[in-house]
Amino acid sequence: MHERQKEEVISTGRMLDRYGLVALSGGNVSLRVGEHILVTPSGLMYEQLTPDDVPVLTPAGDVVEGDLRPSVDTGALLHIYNAMPEVQAVIHTHQPYATALGLSMDELPCCVTTMANAVKGPVRVASFTSAATEEMGVQAVANLDGRLAVVLRKHGVIAIGATLKQALYACVYLEEAAKTYAVAKSLGEPVDVLTDEQVREAVGVFDNYGQSGAGADFRSVGSTR
Repeated sequence: MHERQKEEVISTGRMLDRYGLVALSGGNVSLRVGEHILVTPSGLMYEQLTPDDVPVLTPAGDVVEGDLRPSVDTGALLHIYNAMPEVQAVIHTHQPYATALGLSMDELPCCVTTMANAVKGPVRVASFTSAATEEMGVQAVANLDGRLAVVLRKHGVIAIGATLKQALYACVYLEEAAKTYAVAKSLGEPVDVLTDEQVREAVGVFDNYGQSGAGADFRSVGSTR
């Protein structure tokens, strides 16, 4: 079941690899489809996956289709889906720049318009939790604060969306912003970040991004403070 959506999950995972947000079989991609949750399987590289490899789960975590074990982070993912019914997609990455900034900061400033566009403002850094625990999801929900991403200290990033496209954009543009901020910070001068008004303006611009009707991919989840 859900063959088209399984293909979308797999292609999104391959995009994470393309943009350097994961290595080997790291991270995971998941998608809510009606009463089911599709989750990438544990320990397999994205380029190896076929639709039959993607487990189908209930929100309680019961596997209703598929022979492979879902991601070890499934407990955390299900917590997010169950706590946030508006969320339809969750992506977990190990992207290096955002994770690196999270080692020394409690919040990543919103320094460029693309970050505001795709993430909707500055991104909090959640307290450290062990991988493969439900507490990862608890901390993510507690720290998203209307944004589309949160940094997991010493671990990686969780991004959410109304679609996989929205969650993917959040991951990619957060990483680009983290690179930009790291370079600017290394120059030794104060970094000129966006004001709250500039963030709100950038979010509004992205609501109409793309071709006719495509803005719906980006509007539905998240808000600005």
